[in-house]
Amino acid sequence: MTNLAKTLVAAAAFATIATAAFSQAAWDFKSGMAYMYGGPGKMSAMAMAAGPKNHDAMMKNATKVPANTVFFMSNGELYSASGTLDPTGNFYRP
Repeated sequence: MTNLAKTLVAAAAFATIATAAFSQAAWDFKSGMAYMYGGPGKMSAMAMAAGPKNHDAMMKNATKVPANTVFFMSNGELYSASGTLDPTGNFYRP
């Protein structure tokens, strides 16, 4: 899986939950599921094919998303930044 694909998977999960962010709903990532961001308003989730071959293919270029990564949209583009949000939604870097 390319770095772009990995970023898109993480972004899809973020975007799926983004609407619920104001209600502070927890993200519910599940093992065996893939989350894809396909552009503004285009998100999907589906079960991944089982088996070590598929897992190995995805993990080949996978990178772990570091703690305190914030995903956000600006002018229709998805971005990420290292930092966190306070309870009022203001961004800061610890």
